[in-house]
Parts: sequence; structure tokens; C-alpha cells
Amino acid sequence: MRIAALILGIIGGIIGLFAAGAAIAIGGVGTAVGANQAGMVVSLGFAAIGLSVLGIVGAALALAKPKLAGVLMIIAGIGGFIAVSIAYIVAGPLLLIGGLFALLARGRPRSLSNRLEFRG
Repeated sequence: MRIAALILGIIGGIIGLFAAGAAIAIGGVGTAVGANQAGMVVSLGFAAIGLSVLGIVGAALALAKPKLAGVLMIIAGIGGFIAVSIAYIVAGPLLLIGGLFALLARGRPRSLSNRLEFRG
């Protein structure tokens, strides 16, 4: 489950970076044409970048500290969805599922030497 959390978290974080970039671009266009509250969209896009990076950091910790990794990825998934809504529709669930997998991971992973130990 830790490997799945790692992979889902990294993919979700990278997709979240693209979603945040799209929100920033849309907000920038809105600001250029004078749309109401377009500056807020840009600000929330930057917040989503930070949350996506938080999700990637959480994914990187999935093997060593799965509980902390799970919490970070869940915060990133929920926060990113709040920040940029529909733009985070793919990244949010990936981060949430990855966070859940990390939280549900069992104790310490077996080392390779324990797996290859002769039991005869």
C-alpha cells in the first residue's frame, strides 16, 4: 500500500501543479479583460501550487513515515479542491486515495534481506 500511496501522491501532485497553472492562467486572462474577482482566482491558483507541492512531499514520505504522508496528502487533496474547485477534479481524488492508502499501511515494511532469508 505504501508504494501505491507514493505513486498516487506523485501523480496527483504533478497533475495538481498543472491544474493550479491553469487556474492562474484563467485568472490572468480574467484580470486582463477586467472580470470581477479574477485576482482571487490567481491567488487561489498560487495556493493550489503550494498544496500540490505539499502533496508531492507527502508522497515522498510515504515509505518512511506513512501516517504523516497520509495526513499531508489528504490536506493537499481537500485544500486544492477548495482552492481551485473543478480544476482539481483529477488531482484531488488521487491525493485523497493516496493519503488513505498511506494511513492504512501496515507496520514497518519488511527488508529485502528478511524476504530472501532461507527458511528451510
